[in-house]
Amino acid sequence: MAAPGRSFGAFRSFRALGALRGTRGRSAGAAGAVALPPAPLGAEPHEEEPMAAAQRKNPDFHGFSADPGADVTNMRAAFFAGVSVTIVLGTLFLRYLPDYGLQQWARREAELRVRERESRGEPLLTPNYYDPARLALPPAS
Repeated sequence: MAAPGRSFGAFRSFRALGALRGTRGRSAGAAGAVALPPAPLGAEPHEEEPMAAAQRKNPDFHGFSADPGADVTNMRAAFFAGVSVTIVLGTLFLRYLPDYGLQQWARREAELRVRERESRGEPLLTPNYYDPARLALPPAS
């Protein structure tokens, strides 16, 4: 651990360096006064043109038509149709996909077998998967 006098001396030297550079954090002018840079030569205040005139001058180009009005209409129609087709037909496609991995078939088949065993009074699961009388077992030694 450093001696307390030594760290205080380092702090004093940092304060002295700050005094050499000038005052920091103090405003040179009146409180709240901000000087704006002068306007460039030849710059005059002007009014902004209306949005419609600006869009006629520089129309947004979406790549559907050279005519700005037709371009916007075609863009909106293409995106509406694209989103509609994606959402509607995509949902229908996913809904009517075939039974992947035969999971639904396996479920229905299991339910049929359970009902069949219950109606015959047999247990749902037997301890022997195969009939032990039909298995060829090695001789006991």
